[in-house]
Amino acid sequence: MIETGTDMSEIKSENVAPTHSEATAQEGDSQADPMELKIQELEVQVKEKENKYLYLYADFENFKKRIAKERQDLIKFGWEPVARDLLPLADNLERAISHMPENTDKTLADGLKMILSQFKAAIKKQGVEPIKSVEQVFDPTLHEAIAQEESDLPSGTITQEHVAGYMIHGRLLRPARVTISKGKS
Repeated sequence: MIETGTDMSEIKSENVAPTHSEATAQEGDSQADPMELKIQELEVQVKEKENKYLYLYADFENFKKRIAKERQDLIKFGWEPVARDLLPLADNLERAISHMPENTDKTLADGLKMILSQFKAAIKKQGVEPIKSVEQVFDPTLHEAIAQEESDLPSGTITQEHVAGYMIHGRLLRPARVTISKGKS
């Protein structure tokens, strides 16, 4: 008799007499017990179900990771459309400051410059950074060439920036419109 609480795996096979099906399998009979066939069939089905479960679990984990990344991107780049709409306002304010007559009231000029600097600080907080262009090598992924001119700078170098370009968290928001050098003639 087997004591209660004893694990079946602890019982050695040498202590237990072989069953009829084990004896026939050991003797090499070609006939298999229908119960063993059913057990094998069920084991195969269990393995298939386990594999399906593992694939489904892996797909679900990938789905969770993808959703988390999409959420992060939405938070990170969700401000992009607003930034695109606000950049022309900054451009116009810069143009207004640069075209002010010299006899303009100093406090008015200082106030406009202060507003522009506050505006740039606010968009910088949201991850919007200007692209440095002047005297840089022309990069078609960051710059849009609108003119070429002869200059002392090497060919392909940016000589003038007409409209500033901006990036948001490393992604191009707006290309800089620039004039590039042809080199010396």
